[in-house]
Amino acid sequence: MLDISIFTDHFGIYMKGFGNTIWASVIALLGSFALGTIIAVFRISSVKPLRWVGTAYVEFIRNIPLLLVVFVFYLGLPSLGVTLSGFVCGTVGLMVYTASFVAEAIRAGIMSVPSGQTEAARASGLTYMQTMRHVVLPQAIKIVIPPLSNQFINLVKNSSILGVFAGFDLMYYGDQVASKTYATFDTYIFVAALYLVLTLPLSFAALQLERRLAKNG
Repeated sequence: MLDISIFTDHFGIYMKGFGNTIWASVIALLGSFALGTIIAVFRISSVKPLRWVGTAYVEFIRNIPLLLVVFVFYLGLPSLGVTLSGFVCGTVGLMVYTASFVAEAIRAGIMSVPSGQTEAARASGLTYMQTMRHVVLPQAIKIVIPPLSNQFINLVKNSSILGVFAGFDLMYYGDQVASKTYATFDTYIFVAALYLVLTLPLSFAALQLERRLAKNG
């Protein structure tokens, strides 16, 4: 039977990890959205070097494990004289990794916007970046709300990677409680429950937003 005292006796520890997980997820979410948008614009740019950079980024990052991406920051940077905490390395690695998936989702949204609108915007005197900012991207973001929502929910779950690098997230502190109490099953059930506290509202909010956009559209 599930021992609720595992949670109540270590409530402060769980909440500390819960708060750090939220903090890391928010930073990585905002960063991956900004970076992913830039990479998506690179991907469809008429400037070949930019297109090559965007394509190389997506194809390389998207096809290697998240763990290896974080290792680059955690183990690679110290060799260059730059040492970052496990929390920072995990968060930045998560942002860089998720950005590759966000970029592909946004690129697909951009490609679904009728080309005539882009041509009309350019013909009216807007630059390429102005066309992207004021005409194409607002429509593309609306189209890709569902896949972006899924990526951001995956980001929250993937934040557990911080536990591997002493990132002081929910999983890290769950490991601490498990090693202290030896109640492994009970400990991680509560960890899972706290992840659900984060992801279920996100899923519901994404569904409501999608319905509202469809109604207004």
